[in-house]
Parts: sequence; structure tokens; C-alpha cells
Amino acid sequence: MAYRSRLAYLLSSPACRLSAVKSAAVTGNVVPSCRREFSWWSSVQPAPRDPILGVTTAYLADTHPSKINVGVGAYRNDEGKPVVLECVREAEKRIGGRELMEYLPMGGSARFCELAVGLAYGEDTQVLKDKRVASIQALSGTGAVRLFAEFMKRFQPEAEAYLPLPTWSNHHNVFRDANVNQHTYRYYLASTRGLDFEGLKEDLKSAPNRSVILLHACAHNPTGVDPTPEQWKELSKLFKEKEHFPLFDMAYQGFASGDTQRDNQAIRIFLEDGHQLACAQSFAKSMGLYGQRIGCISIVCADATEAATVKSQLEYIARPMYSSPPVHGSLLVTSILTDSDLKQLWFKEVKVIGISLCAVPSIYESSLII
Repeated sequence: MAYRSRLAYLLSSPACRLSAVKSAAVTGNVVPSCRREFSWWSSVQPAPRDPILGVTTAYLADTHPSKINVGVGAYRNDEGKPVVLECVREAEKRIGGRELMEYLPMGGSARFCELAVGLAYGEDTQVLKDKRVASIQALSGTGAVRLFAEFMKRFQPEAEAYLPLPTWSNHHNVFRDANVNQHTYRYYLASTRGLDFEGLKEDLKSAPNRSVILLHACAHNPTGVDPTPEQWKELSKLFKEKEHFPLFDMAYQGFASGDTQRDNQAIRIFLEDGHQLACAQSFAKSMGLYGQRIGCISIVCADATEAATVKSQLEYIARPMYSSPPVHGSLLVTSILTDSDLKQLWFKEVKVIGISLCAVPSIYESSLII
């Protein structure tokens, strides 16, 4: 009889089994055929290091007493310590012990989404009055962009995405893993430390019609360079001519100028010009809710019926990813944005942060050790 392995041979009869066990006991050796000779994951190689987290790793290894972590995407006070906003602490007190821990729907908290979109688009904008915006709660800004990328691939599979050069490095990962063809367009001009507006326009004019263009709504990451209102208006006109679709990533609303409404001017300009657009929001930075993973993806549609359909598909995409989003972050944001005192306190704190962030680069530049 032929045996497929030595183990099958050894276990073919009680006598052989006993002999093999005795031999192993005497010699102290494991029966050779019992050794693990196969692993499902032997071909797996270490993943490349994340360029942002790699900076933090270098920071932790550095022994200089005055070191500064320029990789972490989180606000710090003058002592380099994490900051929890007062409005958030107060909101925690108000919701603590008063809310249940039930699952949210697939689309998350409808009230949170309503408030988030009103903050991003402006509460008085016509598309909200007409119920033309489909929105669901997302796992912060990263999750919001990923949901849109998956939606884009499913319903506009021929469209290509264009990302600014440079952009937040994880943007490339998100579109890659969603199998969306991506390209870059010129954005930052090192020689002037400013916007390469002519290069930007030239690249977007050269892009195929009906491309999806990723734009940073304010406080461009990583350069901090934003178009002026006049330049946004010119870009809006260009988008109309090329039939491009704008995807705004809004992670820093309020941090660019200290004014949340001033920081949504790009979106308002595009809406006033009649664009359909999408917005990926995060409250990680603007409310300091980094670990709560609270965000929103919203898409402007042709009418209310289309918005309801698009929302159902966004929920359908989210379902196998994570089923439903976490509840605590949505409760915090909702508590702050629905209470006039907490909302004004948040506006005040955001303004302080925005002003301090604008001052920090010049302070660092003047104190650098060459």
C-alpha cells in the first residue's frame, strides 16, 4: 500500500505507532514527520514602513532633550502634551452614563450627519434645503475617503482620480486599495514655497474629462498652502469646463484661519457654481477626537430621490467593511454642535488653535539649530 506521508505510515497500525513513540522517548527526538513543515503565511514579507509613523519612530529613538515630533498629526500644547478641548470634556460629562450602547444604523447617527454636513457646506446652503445631499457617518476622514473611493470604483469604474503633489501619503493607499486608477497634479512650488497655480491648472486641463479631483478644502496637508478665494473661483470654472468631479477632504476646518465658516469657503464657492461634489470630513483634528474615529462622507446629488439612492449604496458598501460605526464620537460632536454654549466654546478654542498654528512655523524657523 502506498502512503502519502511518513506520518500516515507511522500511524497505519497500533504497533507502528507504539514503536515510533518509544523511539522518540528514548532518543529525545520528535518524530520527524510531526514537525511543522508548512505554513500558510511563509511567503508574507514585512510591510513597508509608513512614512509618517516612521518619523514618530525616529523621534522616539532620538535622545536630544529638545526634540520635536514633526510626524504626529495631533495638536500639542507648549509643553508638547496632548490637548483635550474644554468643550469635549464638558460634552463627556453631559453624555456620561446617560446614553445606551446600542448599535447605530449602518449609516450612523442621522443627527450627527445632518450637523456635520451643515458645518461643512453652510447651514443655509440650498442643496441642504432641497435634501440633495447623501451622507453617512464614517470612520474619521480616512474611512470617509475610502467609502467614496469604493463608491467611485463601483459606479464610475472608468473615472480616474487625481491627487495633489504632495498630499497626505495615505490618500494614495486608499485609492490603490480601492483599485482606482490614480495620478497626481502639480500643487506646491518649492522655489516660492507657495501654490503652483499655473502648473495645477495645466495638469487639470490635461486630465481626461470627468475625472475625480481630490482637493484639500483648507489647511492643505502637508504644505499648509491653500488657493485664494479668487483662485478657487477660477478652479470652479475650470472644473465646469472639464466636467471634473471635486472630492473635498476636510480634516482641518477652523485650523487654517481660526474660523470654521471661512475655512469652508472653497466648498461654498463650488456649490454656488452648481457643482455636484463630495466631502470627506473628520473631527479628529478640529475637535481633537483622534481616537474616536468620527467622520462623515457626503455626496451632492441631482435631487432628493437620487440622494436617498446614493445613501443606500454608501450604507451597502459600509456594511461588510465594519457593519456600523462607533457611537461615542457621534454623541460628542452632536452634543457640542447642538448646545449653543458648547458650540461657542468650541469656536473660541478652534480660533486659539488656528492662530497658534499660524504662528508656530515662523517660531520654529527662527529657533532651528543649523
